[in-house]
Amino acid sequence: MANNGKKSRKKKIIIFSILGAVLIVLALVVFMGSKKEPIVTVQTEKVAARTITQVVTATGKIQPEVQVKISPEVSGEIVELPVKEGQKVKKGDLLMKIKPDVYVAQRNQFAAGLLQAKAGLSRTEPEFRRIETLQKKGLVSESEYDQARAAYESSKASFEQAQASLQQSEENLRKTTVFSPMEGTVSQLNSELGERVLGTQQFQGTDVMTIADLSRMEARVDVSENDVILVSVGDTARITVDAFPDKKVNAIVYEIANTAKSKGLGTQEEVTNFEVRMRIVDMGLTLRPGMSMTADIETETKQNVLTVPIQSVTTRAPKMEMKEGEGQQGSAMAVAGNKPRTENKAKEIVFAVDNGVAKAIPVKRGISSDQYVEITEGVGDSLQVVSGSYKAINRELEDGMKVRIEEAKKPGAKPM
Repeated sequence: MANNGKKSRKKKIIIFSILGAVLIVLALVVFMGSKKEPIVTVQTEKVAARTITQVVTATGKIQPEVQVKISPEVSGEIVELPVKEGQKVKKGDLLMKIKPDVYVAQRNQFAAGLLQAKAGLSRTEPEFRRIETLQKKGLVSESEYDQARAAYESSKASFEQAQASLQQSEENLRKTTVFSPMEGTVSQLNSELGERVLGTQQFQGTDVMTIADLSRMEARVDVSENDVILVSVGDTARITVDAFPDKKVNAIVYEIANTAKSKGLGTQEEVTNFEVRMRIVDMGLTLRPGMSMTADIETETKQNVLTVPIQSVTTRAPKMEMKEGEGQQGSAMAVAGNKPRTENKAKEIVFAVDNGVAKAIPVKRGISSDQYVEITEGVGDSLQVVSGSYKAINRELEDGMKVRIEEAKKPGAKPM
């Protein structure tokens, strides 16, 4: 029995020893594996000279370059409306007529008042002239002269007032008939025959219709305050209208607003834009006011400049280096919220690949297109730079890391 107990203890010791050795080996494997330097898989592309065009993209609407809103100057009922929406009109064509009865009555009333005032003036003027002559000879008193002059001036003022009132009533009567101020198309008709409308003499007025010259169209877009400084009068734009997605029309920037338009003022969603107008130069499409569109405004073109893929440029904050003995002081500064003296601003860099190692190179960028960015300082022609993946460029890569280059997947290729 004693021997069996000894054997059992020996077996347990051997088993535990083996397990301990296995655990030690596993720990060493894990430890050594953690010391192994990681390798990041990337795609690369060579720095090359290209012609690059900087583009500002914005959305907006198609509108006529010239359009006039028609509102009557006098109020009343529309008794004639001979035009329809979409109808072409010439300058001087009748657009509408307001019921003139009230204005005819006013004209007649003021005409009668003018006759009465004229009769009064006819009586007082000869009398004043007679007394004026006698006063010069000293045959009438000063008071008689003053009374005659006052009567004459009152009659004259009444006559001039009646004359002005008649002219105004005749002008109001004339304004009951509205003619087209230009040649164009009735692009919008808001009122119907028999509807009462307000005039613009005393009120805001009713917008009865809009006359537009549809042969001269423009694109109006809102450009952000950061991009509008890149746009200049005379820049070329390529416009895609939503109704014609497969076609483009050319346009020229001819006006840039000086005053901003803000949306969501005082909120986190506040946006500041400037309106940019572009004259469409090739009317190959039938464009209608209000159509949605997207404009690619070509703000600058450079030829034969060094470029890299736009995603290759990223930013890195330089590591803070502290002098010997400043560790505790640096920690205290960090706690206090102060910046160490050696901290610099983040720099724009690209990662070049040399013998399987990534090297961070500070660069200065110029203009950019939707695919490539100009590099004015930092790289030379044919240098191999990392172009993907996004995660590797912006998060994983650091200067001196080992990399493995793989071919970029072609668009539309199925993953293996």
